[in-house]
Amino acid sequence: EMFPDVKIVHVTDENPQEPTEHTDFWNIWRETIMKAVPGGADYIFASEDYGWKLAETLGMEYVPVNHARNLVPISATKVRENPMKYWDYIPEQVRPHYVKRVCIFGPESTGKTTLTKNLAAHFNTVYCEEYARGLLEFKDGKVDYEDITRIALGHAASEEALVRQANRVLFSDTDLIITKLWSNILFEKCPEWIEEMILTRHYDMYLLTDVDVPWVEDNQRYLPEQEKRKWFFNLCVEALEKYNRPYEIISGGWDERLQKAISVVDNILQ
Repeated sequence: EMFPDVKIVHVTDENPQEPTEHTDFWNIWRETIMKAVPGGADYIFASEDYGWKLAETLGMEYVPVNHARNLVPISATKVRENPMKYWDYIPEQVRPHYVKRVCIFGPESTGKTTLTKNLAAHFNTVYCEEYARGLLEFKDGKVDYEDITRIALGHAASEEALVRQANRVLFSDTDLIITKLWSNILFEKCPEWIEEMILTRHYDMYLLTDVDVPWVEDNQRYLPEQEKRKWFFNLCVEALEKYNRPYEIISGGWDERLQKAISVVDNILQ
């Protein structure tokens, strides 16, 4: 994507990285490169001292590129070892691979949306809002079974669009597991492909919001009774454990919740 007019050959051989790692180091690399470029090549560009010897071994000309690393003062090794620390050196097209994904998850009226926004503001990043809420606002809160498909696809598409804009971490207000739970509660069924899609979605952490806060009435909320809220909370726990998802329960007052969530995310980024 960065170089659309360049032919990229992906080499997957697990070769030694230093001559000291293998006595036949140079021949191993010679075979790998000649296999990838059967006709050979004219030049090798690199910022490493091994460039001279490798070029000689391959019968090519070496072009050294800023060995002092003062133009871009970083190495690929350092980036791989700590991508969060060296985030600014990672190309925008590559960042989604490294972005940590955190899902704010739980029953209705437990402060998920507020927590999501506050976390995004604290970590100077973007967040994915609950797709269903925006859709159902235009239907006076009424949800039909046909909406489930659009909610699931819309939320997933929103995440994939926003992950490219994220600064180290992307926060998502709910996910497809919640969509499935509500579909089964409201309609006693759920599209089978949503189950398959859930298995393909990855999050580094779920922040499960507890029901120890007051209920706030809303035309998109269905379970005001505390007993039912606790029942849904338990459904959330069961679902997270069923899918083997990492989670932390976020409870207490609003400030306490935010501070605990920040602490959890800090640990992920470190």
